[in-house]
Amino acid sequence: MKAMAADSIQRIARLTPLEAIFALFHSRVAMVPPRRAPLAQARGAVLAEDAHAAERPPRAIALRDGFAVAAGDIADAGPYAPVPLTLTARRIDTGEALPNGTDSVAPLDAIALRGNRAEAVAAFAPGEGVLPPGGDTTPVAALRCAGERLRALDLAVMAAAGIAEVTIRSPRIALAYAGAAKTPWLDAVYMTLARCASEAGCVVREPPCTLAQALSAGLCDAVIGIGGTGSGRRDDAVQELARRGRVEAHGIAIAPGETAAFGFVGERPVLLVPGRLDAALAVWLLLGRQLAARLAGGGIDDMPVAATLRRKVTSTIGIAELIAVRCSDGVAEPLGSGYLSLTALTRSDGWIVVPPESEGFAAGNQVAVNRWP
Repeated sequence: MKAMAADSIQRIARLTPLEAIFALFHSRVAMVPPRRAPLAQARGAVLAEDAHAAERPPRAIALRDGFAVAAGDIADAGPYAPVPLTLTARRIDTGEALPNGTDSVAPLDAIALRGNRAEAVAAFAPGEGVLPPGGDTTPVAALRCAGERLRALDLAVMAAAGIAEVTIRSPRIALAYAGAAKTPWLDAVYMTLARCASEAGCVVREPPCTLAQALSAGLCDAVIGIGGTGSGRRDDAVQELARRGRVEAHGIAIAPGETAAFGFVGERPVLLVPGRLDAALAVWLLLGRQLAARLAGGGIDDMPVAATLRRKVTSTIGIAELIAVRCSDGVAEPLGSGYLSLTALTRSDGWIVVPPESEGFAAGNQVAVNRWP
């Protein structure tokens, strides 16, 4: 068997600090152009323009079923001193516009019906049971602002406000296999990254392609290559990137995922992730979603939960380390670091990060736990 030339092996000369990669994002990665999109295609995307709606309701409407009344006409009403309703008062259902001359909605149990007569047995302040004009939306106040990510709730609100389309930035991402061979591990990584990228508001190019195809085609805003980042006999993803573009970093100071690489083909950023599920997931959480946010002009919407560390965790200075934890009653139990087994991943509830300037956390420390995507 012919021996492999030593210079054909992908080698990591040094680990590039995480902050240096972030600096590349900010200096070299441009936001994608904005586009109009229907609400159904905008979940998770970042707004490129403020979203405004017309004034709703255009006139006062009832917030409850009852009688539309003029509050001043029944100001002295009580159980022992009922006040007949005036001719302007009438039955009204939730959502109906108030008749002229009325300013509140009395609930049905506050009105006594006696034959053809209706009498108020309680007084109400003007505006009770009423949504005033513009009480839901006004053209002046944006529902969501440029740079904010659209949640499912936002889309529901906008649909209710009569908005059909929004202007968004939604990066097109090509997920590519570094080699021709597909394995359950690589397929699991592909499905995970495709779901994460979609939830981050990206459009994932289908069907999946090879890394060489993705780097050659110009139909995407960024490429994420899967596998082939190590020094194995069939690992050549970094060399493929070097042939077609520029490798800015091979070996990034994160764990797991230290064999990840980053570079460019022309102006398109390329992130190469290891083919191991835990490493690929860590690279996405620490790097990939930051890249997606930069392309979209948005931010990261983490909502960590504070928990007390059950036992100490240690880490190497200079490495940003992602650690899986299981949480119960406000206590976080570390389940693994370095290599996160499939069992550790399924038994964990979320993850914490030991920053590169730290050697770890002592037992009893407060840590910020993020949920898995």
